[in-house]
Formats: sequence, structure tokens, C-alpha cells
Amino acid sequence: MVIFVDTSALYALMDADDQNHERAREAWAEWLDGPVQFATSNYVLLESIALIQHRLGMQATRQFQEELVPVLQVHWIPAELHAIAIKMVLAVGQRDFSLVDCTNIVTTQPLW
Repeated sequence: MVIFVDTSALYALMDADDQNHERAREAWAEWLDGPVQFATSNYVLLESIALIQHRLGMQATRQFQEELVPVLQVHWIPAELHAIAIKMVLAVGQRDFSLVDCTNIVTTQPLW
């Protein structure tokens, strides 16, 4: 089974004060024991690292890079999918529907 991991899940794992931290840790621990692959995109990594660095600092950023990133199968967003995601952002026209959200949608289709 492949589980796509987004920024909110990764951040919840890193921030003990996040309201979803315990639930994320429990799920992560359970999945690590099973036949699960964790997938994400380079855009999610960029967004996650920026958020972790800004809110939690460099030590947490280093820990994220050394402990969580190696477990993730990272898919790089090609130019064609970036273009589709940009069109989606502009078509939806909402401030809280980001380019990263749109790339998550277009990359979790049968490409995985």
C-alpha cells in the first residue's frame, strides 16, 4: 500500500504542540510496521521544510531531513504537471487552495 503524505501530516509528526501530533505519531508507528510505502512530492518537502524551519527551528529541520525524509519516496513534479496545477489554482481562484495542494491532486492520480 502507498500512502501519500502531505505537509500537514509531516508537520504534525514534528510539532509536539500540534493538535494532530499524537494521532499522527500513532498512525505513523502503525504503518511503519506494515507493508506501507510513504510517498510525497518535492513540492510537499519544500513546503514542509519551510514551515518546520520557520516555526520549529533548524534543529527540527535537521531532524526532519535525517529521520523522516529517508523514509519517503519523493516524486519530482515535472513541468507538465506543474502547468496543470497552475491552471487548477487559477481556475479555482481561492486563496486557501495552493499550488502544492493542486500538485498533490494531479500527482496522486494513477501516476503512482
